[in-house]
Amino acid sequence: MVADLQCAFCAGAWIVLVVLAAAAIDAQLHDAEGFTGNTKRLIDEAGADPQLHALRKRRNALIHSDPDSPAITVDHQWSERVRLEEDARIAVELVFPVFYASASI
Repeated sequence: MVADLQCAFCAGAWIVLVVLAAAAIDAQLHDAEGFTGNTKRLIDEAGADPQLHALRKRRNALIHSDPDSPAITVDHQWSERVRLEEDARIAVELVFPVFYASASI
């Protein structure tokens, strides 16, 4: 999984990386904690990095589109590329402690 994230980062697939990292973190936390509730509650109960909430919210905005106020447009991919890259960088940085920490984050 981590190698796939690194490849996506090197390819500049910023949005995909945010979505993939959030999904991987979600799955890992659910598996490690044996938890079946929602991700927001899991992050809180696991004592995980609070930045995971920002990643979760960004992922939700990208996945659950709002036609009146889209989280991403074709124009954003150019005009907000610096922000998108930073979002992706943060997402990758959040993956490592979740995957390589002990079962209790």
